[in-house]
Amino acid sequence: MNEAALREAIVETGRSLFARGYAVGTAGNISARLGDGFLVTPTNSCLGTLDAARLARLDARFHHVAGDKPSKEVFMHRAFYQARPATGAVVHLHSTMATAIACLAQPRERRPIPPLTPYFVMRIGRDLPVIAYFRPGDPAMEAAIAAEAANASAVLLANHGPVVTGATLGDAVAAAEELEEAAKLALLLRAARPRELTPAQIDDLLKTFG
Repeated sequence: MNEAALREAIVETGRSLFARGYAVGTAGNISARLGDGFLVTPTNSCLGTLDAARLARLDARFHHVAGDKPSKEVFMHRAFYQARPATGAVVHLHSTMATAIACLAQPRERRPIPPLTPYFVMRIGRDLPVIAYFRPGDPAMEAAIAAEAANASAVLLANHGPVVTGATLGDAVAAAEELEEAAKLALLLRAARPRELTPAQIDDLLKTFG
């Protein structure tokens, strides 16, 4: 996808996520990899009203070179791009159910959402580490995310929300959507004793679908 098409894809993605309640106000941010840098949604921007021409452009070293000032949380994106070279996009949302889990789970917990469905395992993986609380925009968060990013394609920020990656923008969004649905199921079934996928079933999914 060329830069112009990727800009339009980010705008359309933001509009769709906002319309469906995955982000409210100016919460959330999106980035995607270019051949020689990155596109990032601007700071204090609403995902529902992004302007393709005003997306922040960063060079390969994450220096701001064009467009509006990038999100103050660009470092959380950088942590994943540097730790996971195959990452093509990063999506940070404040989606309700995943954020609820982020408020309930303990920092350093690795599986705050049980493996109830195959698609959760296929999209997110075996672990979903919970990162200790940092105020929004605190650059100290980067090291905490980087410590987990090599072995996890997504994390939950305690009392904040999910950060999800993918090989493409579409993959990252699909994973974020699946994470929200898995969080909803987990909360709906908290008082019950749901049947979880077994370790062997999880291994089979990861072996088959990566």
